[in-house]
Amino acid sequence: MASTSIGVIIPAFNEEQAIGNVLKEIPHDWISEVVVVDNNSKDNTSKVAKAGGATVLFEKHQGYGWACLKAMDYYAKKDPIPEIIVFLDADHADFPSQLPEIVKPILTEDYDMVIGSRALGKSEPGAMTPQQIFGNRLATFLIYRFYHVRFTDLGPFRAIKFQKLLELDMQDKTYGWTVEMQIKAAKLGLKTTEVPVNYRKRIGFSKVSGTLIGTLGAGYKILWTIFKYV
Repeated sequence: MASTSIGVIIPAFNEEQAIGNVLKEIPHDWISEVVVVDNNSKDNTSKVAKAGGATVLFEKHQGYGWACLKAMDYYAKKDPIPEIIVFLDADHADFPSQLPEIVKPILTEDYDMVIGSRALGKSEPGAMTPQQIFGNRLATFLIYRFYHVRFTDLGPFRAIKFQKLLELDMQDKTYGWTVEMQIKAAKLGLKTTEVPVNYRKRIGFSKVSGTLIGTLGAGYKILWTIFKYV
């Protein structure tokens, strides 16, 4: 069990079918608090999250980044603030039980940020769409090309020292959140690494990769973000 204070952030939009399972699988003896940000859901996401023991916040502005920033602001006002923040999706595609593996390099080797790489782990057939796989490969290639730091994934399951996260001055409100974090970490010279994580088919329907508009929007924003900070 980690003695370090670890906070978890889970953005959630219409995930009432999945969020309960996610919360059950988090190793709670490792963390101090789980914050679920209900991102203007139309279902019972917040009710299920509260029943699962999470602190629930509400963010009406639609967007992954909006939800993450809401939770960061909440944690920044706590006394004391958590030492590490773990980001986790609400769709049950990740394996929350791997949280100790995500934070271990920070705890034992003093890394600043750890990305859970689906490319290095085992993915259930069909868990990632072909466009997701291609998009990750293209984005990580461009990050290496322009910022000289090698990643294999833009995976949402990640951990970072909270003070370092605040120093990144995150700005993106939508699809570019994860790539912005990795680019800014590279530019600031943060000590980063990746660990393999497993991935499975999500519960419910993806609002991003499950639609053409979502896929194109995410792809455009990721590429725009990469070139913005060059």
